[in-house]
Amino acid sequence: MIKELATVLSQESIAAGIYSLVLKVSFAEDVIPGQFVSLYSKDASRLLPRPISICESSAEEGTIRLVYRIAGAGTSEFSKLIAGEKIEVLGPLGNGFPVKEYAESRVLLVGGGIGIPPLLSCARKLTEKTFAVGYRSETYLLADLESEATVHVATEDGSLGTPGNVLDAIKADGVKADVIFSCGPKPMLRALKAYAAEVGIPCYVSMEERMACGIGACLACVCKTTGIDGHSHVHNTRICKDGPVFLAEEVDLT
Repeated sequence: MIKELATVLSQESIAAGIYSLVLKVSFAEDVIPGQFVSLYSKDASRLLPRPISICESSAEEGTIRLVYRIAGAGTSEFSKLIAGEKIEVLGPLGNGFPVKEYAESRVLLVGGGIGIPPLLSCARKLTEKTFAVGYRSETYLLADLESEATVHVATEDGSLGTPGNVLDAIKADGVKADVIFSCGPKPMLRALKAYAAEVGIPCYVSMEERMACGIGACLACVCKTTGIDGHSHVHNTRICKDGPVFLAEEVDLT
């Protein structure tokens, strides 16, 4: 991981409260789909960095793209950044999706809400892939997703695609796959874990959790596991360091 001052190349609002931020960084070529970065506030009263998933990276241009939702004072501050400004960033962090292992498999990329962005970088590393995405109402990144693969959409208000949740769209459209890569709210991940077990395919989940250090030192983002850790002998693991991507059967999503 590298901590550095990154240069803002561009930023735009792409939906209500959701922003797309492009940064010039030195570590773009090292990014694995599913990893994240920590962004630091310029306000000294906000000591802890904010973790944000990497939506895209370009080794050739030396850039990363972050798509995030305003959730508090820190992300509100980031939304005001303009081209040419600097921001302190630490990354890339965590473990990503096993894109190399499944490069030739039929991969179903399932995202819900702000869990959709990191799946775009996954798609660009895969040969045969399909998206299934769920929104409450307002959609974003659809054009980017559709440029990579077929997209099955579900909306809670029924304004687009299948009314309901993303699993409703998967079943309604008869989507088939060899493996699932997913990112989104825990209820969605829990449902996908059960569905994957039912149809007999592996499912990888990217866990979302509040973090402090982002590097595994503070133990603030621990989640329960189905197995016992070989070192500490407890049913816990660190999302920031050991994840955020896990095989679904290895984590307790209840």
